[in-house]
Amino acid sequence: MPHSPADKEKALTRVRRIRGQLDALERALDAGADCSPVLQQLAAVRGAVNGLMSEVLESHLRETLAAPSIPSQQHDAGIDAAVALVRSYLK
Repeated sequence: MPHSPADKEKALTRVRRIRGQLDALERALDAGADCSPVLQQLAAVRGAVNGLMSEVLESHLRETLAAPSIPSQQHDAGIDAAVALVRSYLK
């Protein structure tokens, strides 16, 4: 999770943008929109979520694994947890 106020606000702004995209997608589906615009909106939502995931993951890795004082065992556990998270996300 981003810890600095600027990074936190940036992440929240992205979440709000994604929420807006999902609301637009819901309206399109309710209105019976054609498949092409719906698929385009789905691709936009997916891209936005991927971007948010990338930023939060990078922040997490930098803050938890890049610390020089972190014990080796904790470092390895953090890497394992990050790899598991990425694998579950990519399924």
